[in-house]
Amino acid sequence: MSSKKTLLILAGGLGSRYKGLKQVDGILDNGSPILEYSIYDALEAGFRKVVIIVNRLIPKSYIERLNALSETKGFELHWVYQEMDRIPLQHFDYSERQKPWGTAHAVLCAKDVIYEPFVMINADDFYGKEAYQLAADEIDLHHISDVRLAMAAYPVSTTLSGNGTVARGICTLDPDNFLIKVEEQTSIQKVNDSIMYTENGHSVEIAPDTLVSMNFFIFHPGIFSALETYFYDFIKSGPMPTQEFYIPSALQRMIDEKKVKVKVKTSPSQWMGVTYADDKKSIKDFLTSEIQKNRYPEDLWN
Repeated sequence: MSSKKTLLILAGGLGSRYKGLKQVDGILDNGSPILEYSIYDALEAGFRKVVIIVNRLIPKSYIERLNALSETKGFELHWVYQEMDRIPLQHFDYSERQKPWGTAHAVLCAKDVIYEPFVMINADDFYGKEAYQLAADEIDLHHISDVRLAMAAYPVSTTLSGNGTVARGICTLDPDNFLIKVEEQTSIQKVNDSIMYTENGHSVEIAPDTLVSMNFFIFHPGIFSALETYFYDFIKSGPMPTQEFYIPSALQRMIDEKKVKVKVKTSPSQWMGVTYADDKKSIKDFLTSEIQKNRYPEDLWN
């Protein structure tokens, strides 16, 4: 039986390395950015509600575009602004803070509009239609609960950029494919025929099939309670003005405290992303190929 499912898209980042608002940057001549391909794939998999976390720089014209699309295609759409005061903090000095507090804070901003299991993704990542079907099956089979979550992970070899280093969360799993930890490495790149990252000044090689987190999580709304507690703990710790509250670290604390188990599923889809402006050509070529295979219409919504 199909359950109500929500797609939560994190689109509030500023894309400093990309040098632009890549969340709404159209990839092909049809003008659809990556997040619309994610919505298209999610709708095909049975999701009927979309929540998008945005910042105030998102053009009003783009909001109007998606509002019209939600009416035409018949899905529920909510816009949520990730702002520093979205989660009230008494007696907190915001004067040195330049931006909100990262991905876990972004998810927490959606707590008043999500009451059902949901998939959380990045707006600028293409995860592939099979990943959404995998997530839909997990939800419809009632595998997702307040004590069991899931994620779709990708082999690190399929997530690299030819234009510079990337940050990836390297997953360590138990024998039953439940997550033990996610370790963030920020300098992963291909060097000749090897995949390397730098740690404490030393180069470390990792196997091509090592699973990494690409922020494709399948959550239960019960996570909001833990995130709220952890966020207040984060604030009480006196974070530096640029320090952020991330989903992987919050999830790690939940695992360590034995609040949840997280099942890791290897995604059957090809991941594509746009970290750097020059990555756009790669994903443009990929989507063109997908259209030629009849996996997407040339004009996504017509």
